[in-house]
Amino acid sequence: MSVEVVTSPLLVGMRHGFLGRRGGVSTGLFAGLNVGLGSAADPESIAENRRRAAAAVAPGAALVTAYQVHSTGVVVATAAWADDARPHADALVSAQSGLVLGILTADCAPVLFADLDAGVIGAAHAGWRGALGGVTDATVTAMESIGARRDRLRAVVGPCIAQPSYEVDDGFRTRFEVADAVNERFFIGGRPGHAQFDLPAYVAHRLTDFGVGHVDALRLDTFALADRFFSFRRATLDHEPDYGRQISLIALP
Repeated sequence: MSVEVVTSPLLVGMRHGFLGRRGGVSTGLFAGLNVGLGSAADPESIAENRRRAAAAVAPGAALVTAYQVHSTGVVVATAAWADDARPHADALVSAQSGLVLGILTADCAPVLFADLDAGVIGAAHAGWRGALGGVTDATVTAMESIGARRDRLRAVVGPCIAQPSYEVDDGFRTRFEVADAVNERFFIGGRPGHAQFDLPAYVAHRLTDFGVGHVDALRLDTFALADRFFSFRRATLDHEPDYGRQISLIALP
């Protein structure tokens, strides 16, 4: 099976793709294109999957990823680094050709950014904690520091857990509503003491509210689409000891 690459019309002009689990060499719990260096899968399979992923989107470009920690940290990438020297951060931005920026997810929202005119790209990992903390705001600000303009920016929220699959407790909901009363709109009622949270809509709102000119969300549910995507929540509910990670990539032409 070839690597599945989902693209967005909003990012035409940049080499990019939101990848899932199809097209890899991992087996068992990690079957498919598992690229997670933090998973317990066979390291050689992970390395091959990372090579296949980069080649499917940006042949010849050097893959750079971060050691993701659910923060709002952003790194400006000017050259490639070794996998064992990954910076602790949850977003990468660059104006450097020859690099492909990668963000790993397994239910959190990957966001790919581009200013086509300035030749500046970005990739962010927006789980609920990073999204609420402002990781997308920080990514836009970092892109502006190297020549982008937010009204020209294009941002696409990729495959992530969707509202029907994302049950949270009332404490979670309160945290968002205390931060901003408007956040009530991203929750609908669930069983007693719980609600369903719309992560992709919230991330898209944060982008638009920060002045990003063009925003889209793919609306692909990583939890529900088990044959296409890895999911931390699905693995947890199935009492599995580990889970795979997928990657979203962007590179300059």
